[in-house]
Amino acid sequence: MAILYNGINHFAISVADLESSIDWYSKVWGFTVIDRSEIPGQNTKVSHLQGKGFILEIFEAEGSEPLPDHRKVPNEDLKVQGNKHMSFGVPDGPKAKEEMEAMGVDIVFIAEVDNTWGCFIHDNSGNLIEIFEEKGDTPFNQHK
Repeated sequence: MAILYNGINHFAISVADLESSIDWYSKVWGFTVIDRSEIPGQNTKVSHLQGKGFILEIFEAEGSEPLPDHRKVPNEDLKVQGNKHMSFGVPDGPKAKEEMEAMGVDIVFIAEVDNTWGCFIHDNSGNLIEIFEEKGDTPFNQHK
């Protein structure tokens, strides 16, 4: 029997600068800060931000290394095992892309596959995020 779960609770990312990442996610996606803390003895700052339907947990660890360049390219990152990206569903993908470009968001590339529209962006630390248009009758929209 499958385990009963409520949905996605949170995503966690590591960044170079906690405050600039809080600003970026607040400006671009409207996230709000729930809390801030530190992991004792680890020189790591933590903040939780509330987004629509989930929480984003952000870590700034002293001495952390930046994301390697090959992990910033979606199709190259597929060749590395592990978590790939988080994805935000939007009603109109091209419109969201235009709005992000106007804010100076780094657009990586457009992905139009199997009658879906998506684009990949970088956050201010280079983490990959997919913007996925939730339109039409595709299996990717069944959660709505």
